[in-house]
Amino acid sequence: MSDRATQFNQSDSAANNPVDATTNTWKAEKMRQVIETALLTTQEPLPISTLKKLFNDEVKTKQIAECIETLRDDWVDSGVELVRVASGWRFQAKAEMQTFLNRLNPPKMPRYSRAVLETLAIIAYYQPVTRGDIEEIRGISVSSSILKTLTGRGWVDQVGNRNVPGKPALFATTRQFLNDLGMRALEELPPLEELGALVETQAHDSDESEK
Repeated sequence: MSDRATQFNQSDSAANNPVDATTNTWKAEKMRQVIETALLTTQEPLPISTLKKLFNDEVKTKQIAECIETLRDDWVDSGVELVRVASGWRFQAKAEMQTFLNRLNPPKMPRYSRAVLETLAIIAYYQPVTRGDIEEIRGISVSSSILKTLTGRGWVDQVGNRNVPGKPALFATTRQFLNDLGMRALEELPPLEELGALVETQAHDSDESEK
């Protein structure tokens, strides 16, 4: 092989090598591309611990965090945004874009009964709670179908049993519940009277994004 061909192959290899040969670390631009691609092509939020696996855990948490901040800046003038929710980071449409997106997928009528939404609200604000706690707060009995609806949606799960006679099941909301509402923690929940409307809106948006 000629010297010129050898020199060309070496430069071509260096251009496509994601690792900086001088420092043996991942180049920031390649890291950004990899993280951006992963976040755009997955349906689930990705935490930093998962993003590190893209690089065989060869990069530090700080490096991933810096790339995420760069990506947030890169997309700031677009119709989508990179946000952090309970389970990690994800791209989603900005709120002001939803009016236009709804023209493609018109919002459906609310699918959840008042009883379901009231039960969800009680669990969200008073968790962990038993079925008896919910009934005491609502003043009426809670059917098993209501809890089945909420657990089936992935919003509520059994997290243990209360240490009293009968050991009734304790229920609490899940990370999926916060993800679907676009929140990171329970402290971000809106006032109780606003939760029902938010749940209906965000549930529709979440369903459409998964299609």
